[in-house]
Amino acid sequence: MEYPQQNVYTKSKQRTNSLLRNIYLWMSLALVLTATVSYSVAHNTQLLQFFFSNSVVLILLIIAQFACVIFLSSRLQHMSVTACIATFALYSVLTGVTLSSIFIVYTRASITNAFFSAALMFGGMSLYAMTTKKDLSSWRSYLVMGLWGIIIASVLNIFLKSSAFYYMISYIGVVLFLGLTAYDTQKLLRIGNNIDGIGEENYIKLSIYGALTLYLDFINLFLFLLRIFGRGSKN
Repeated sequence: MEYPQQNVYTKSKQRTNSLLRNIYLWMSLALVLTATVSYSVAHNTQLLQFFFSNSVVLILLIIAQFACVIFLSSRLQHMSVTACIATFALYSVLTGVTLSSIFIVYTRASITNAFFSAALMFGGMSLYAMTTKKDLSSWRSYLVMGLWGIIIASVLNIFLKSSAFYYMISYIGVVLFLGLTAYDTQKLLRIGNNIDGIGEENYIKLSIYGALTLYLDFINLFLFLLRIFGRGSKN
């Protein structure tokens, strides 16, 4: 005999697992799109020259990336599902274009090692967030401070040009985005536990929001690892 409380828990668990599956699916599709675009641009001399020989084009590209994230995060509830998917896809494509430069700067071995290391670390921290009984919400203030610290230190090192400082920032960045991966995963778990009665359209939009959040964590983790793995292997 099943008790009502057990039924409620089972349904909540199924609902949460379903949301996470959708989030990871959208995230995976976005990563595949990013990787495809990045590789294609990197192996097209004309496109490389167009995007990276003109500083105005590069600045516009970066601004467009930020605009996509801000627009999708702030307008999610008011957008249609089609618009959400299109914006997320556009952001993935733009990120692929900007990341195409890594094929020029780093060796394929460094890129491969960084990617698989990021995947293993990301998966490990996500699993930790799903299984731990510890409330990770207390990490938020430290993670925000760490994020601002990384940004300020990176800008400062543009002028200092210190190799030691560069790699110190990279190691701290890896730790920071591992923490953000765990924090964001648990945050999405909490959201999943409170979406009872949500419509299909909002369910898809919430999945895309979660995918964007974890996508950003993964990409940044990958980039900081790439700086470490690529040490001494720059072309």
